[in-house]
Amino acid sequence: MLKIGNIEIDGYPVLLAPMEDVTDVSFRYMCKKFGADIVFTEFVASEALIRDVDKAKTKMKIYDFERPAAIQIYGHIVESMAEAARVVGSAEPDFIDLNFGCPMKKIAMRGAGAGLLRDVPKMAAMANAVVKATSLPVTAKTRLGWDADSIVIEDVALRLQDAGIVALTIHGRTRSQMYSGRADWEWIGRVKNNPQIKIPIIGNGDITSPQKARQAFEQYGVDGIMIGRGAIGRPFIFGEIKHYLETGELLPEPTAKEKVEIAREHFLKSLEFKGYPRGIYEMRRHFALYFKGLPGFKEFKLRLLQSLDTEEILGTLDEIAERYGDMRVQTITYYDEKAPKE
Repeated sequence: MLKIGNIEIDGYPVLLAPMEDVTDVSFRYMCKKFGADIVFTEFVASEALIRDVDKAKTKMKIYDFERPAAIQIYGHIVESMAEAARVVGSAEPDFIDLNFGCPMKKIAMRGAGAGLLRDVPKMAAMANAVVKATSLPVTAKTRLGWDADSIVIEDVALRLQDAGIVALTIHGRTRSQMYSGRADWEWIGRVKNNPQIKIPIIGNGDITSPQKARQAFEQYGVDGIMIGRGAIGRPFIFGEIKHYLETGELLPEPTAKEKVEIAREHFLKSLEFKGYPRGIYEMRRHFALYFKGLPGFKEFKLRLLQSLDTEEILGTLDEIAERYGDMRVQTITYYDEKAPKE
């Protein structure tokens, strides 16, 4: 069982990772529909929350259909993070998550996100300040260390536990790796099986199939898994994993026609929540990956990525369904360059 505050999830908890420019409300809606147990907002800058920036406030909007849901915040100033936690409380998330793992240069080099892996005492102090500033449960997400020569995750986990963090997600890469190479789950398992660790440990990194999800639970013993890039263009991965872990049966890859219906619903939700034309702009990343791997798809892809006409986009989706029909192309919507930031 995964327990975070009053949230209790039995079985095999599968969570949607917070990703900038990806995990907006329309995408969270789709992932929740297919079985994501907990979803996270895009990360929000503490300074923007304190200054009452409109975009930051928009990111905090949580709907009843997506609960339990968390708001993730980041920053490099302890006092600002504590104040941001108080602001976040007004949005009534189920808990607050602290971003101690984002590797983006503009964030990490300022000492926020994964940059705090170079100052673990400050990370712990920041966590403790946030815990004291809010009545909400507080979790954190981080990486193994700054680079291969400074793997500090066991020390980090113990310090964050002492600071009052109630659950920890570990992305099995260092900051220097960014999103390249393979996630090192041995370190995640080592933390989970450390007898001094009493809080739930959630594993993150390279979960792109039901089989890898099972390995994470059975081999490394984690309390939950978190999926990031593996869900882009494949929100149905949550349903696939749930079905496999419960029955041992692999569901077939959705047909092109079935993916069209999923993409259509996602698109309409994007318009509903974001309006025109923003709902179209923010859907383009997803369109490109829903249909990755279909042969001769370039013409359709260009139309989906260039059109600002809602009816034209819906018509293009109809054409894709008609042309490709029952074709099944299984792909991992997974890439290192231009990766969404987790």
